[in-house]
Amino acid sequence: MNNNKFVKYVKEILPGLLVSVVVALIGIFIAKFVPQLGAGTISIFLGMFIGNLFLNQDIFQKGYKFSETDILSYSIVLLGATLSVSTLLELGIGGFTFIILQMAITIIGVLYIGKKLGFSENFRFLMASGNAVCGSSAIAATAPVIDADDKDKGIAITIVNITGIVLMFILPLIAKALFKSDVMPTGALIGGTLQSVGQVAASGAMVGEEVKDIAMIFKILRVVLLVVVVFIFGHLKNKSDGEIVREEVEEIEKKKVKIPWYVIGFFITCALFSLHIIPISVSNICKQISNNLEIIALAAIGLRVNVKELLKQGKAVSLYALGVGTLQIVAALILIFILVR
Repeated sequence: MNNNKFVKYVKEILPGLLVSVVVALIGIFIAKFVPQLGAGTISIFLGMFIGNLFLNQDIFQKGYKFSETDILSYSIVLLGATLSVSTLLELGIGGFTFIILQMAITIIGVLYIGKKLGFSENFRFLMASGNAVCGSSAIAATAPVIDADDKDKGIAITIVNITGIVLMFILPLIAKALFKSDVMPTGALIGGTLQSVGQVAASGAMVGEEVKDIAMIFKILRVVLLVVVVFIFGHLKNKSDGEIVREEVEEIEKKKVKIPWYVIGFFITCALFSLHIIPISVSNICKQISNNLEIIALAAIGLRVNVKELLKQGKAVSLYALGVGTLQIVAALILIFILVR
């Protein structure tokens, strides 16, 4: 990126970034008086209020998106520097099995519900990958392999994000009622169900710091399995291994790498911390920076929630979202009681 493009890019993201930072700072300040809510939760709701009231103009949107995606990615990489491999292993066989079964049930259920509601095959595949793995990123990765058009991709991304936003607020309430916010089952419910990484961070932060960290680990395991899901959908479209690999290589050449860079960064920093290359003192600094970046990202998530968009979805689309969300919650709860608790 040359200097002119860089300056233009900075100018485009700066308004939204500044708003996100200001909302986060206000959230941190208010949290001093109501610590039980937490700065992250306050920032989300404050962002939703401000964004829908008067700061939803186009000039802010690129900065909001940068804050939600890029800043959260840096936060996740730094989070890895605070977790050891032993923490990942705490999930155990039960935790890993839970993720695989939850993803499988979600994919099969989403395809079945979509077929009953009369949606096209490609659209059902996009919905299945988005809900099972990591929202918009999974949909973007799956679309070229199944030859989906931009219209299906756009609608799927909208529905998946709306479903995730609603569940983002519901899951902490369910976890409190059923698990008393116990860390491992609550983290599994949030990290194993929600559609995007940002939604997992936001929902986990509403419960507590420890829950958020565990939920992110569950979520990262789902993201790692994105490549597997893409291959499965390629085969379901009757494509050979060679065709799928060729399309994957073409996507990588376009710099559309299937496994997000922050997942690789997370495992690298986690390994460095586990090997004591990153000392405890540096790890503590990484934790503080990660927390602050995360609050900025959560503020941006709130600022990007469009309440009007949530309310204007059609009947069939709403039924699809409701069916998928219900399926994911029920399946997750059953699997958690069997495998995780």
